[in-house]
Amino acid sequence: MSGLSEPRLLVASHIVPWSKDKANRLNPSNGLCLSAIHDKAFDKGLITLTDDFKIVVSEELKRKNDSFIIEVLLPLNGLAIEPPERFVPQAEFIAWHRSELFVDNLK
Repeated sequence: MSGLSEPRLLVASHIVPWSKDKANRLNPSNGLCLSAIHDKAFDKGLITLTDDFKIVVSEELKRKNDSFIIEVLLPLNGLAIEPPERFVPQAEFIAWHRSELFVDNLK
């Protein structure tokens, strides 16, 4: 999602948090490789994914007048992530994230 290739700046992010699904804590299909900033936005439900791996930026972020958000996060809206060669994220985990964590769906 970020295009960042420096592995020291990337983290393994869970789609469904550990605290919500203990059975899938170590399931590689419950993960994404994200930069720390994208991981935090994903964890907080400020961004999510569609079933076809397109990024959705929350309306909350779209209303912010913050240059970093405007320049770094908003341009991601509608872009497809490059799925991994192995352990493609499971659709059920992505759907869970959208329905349970994405801030636009919690209002």
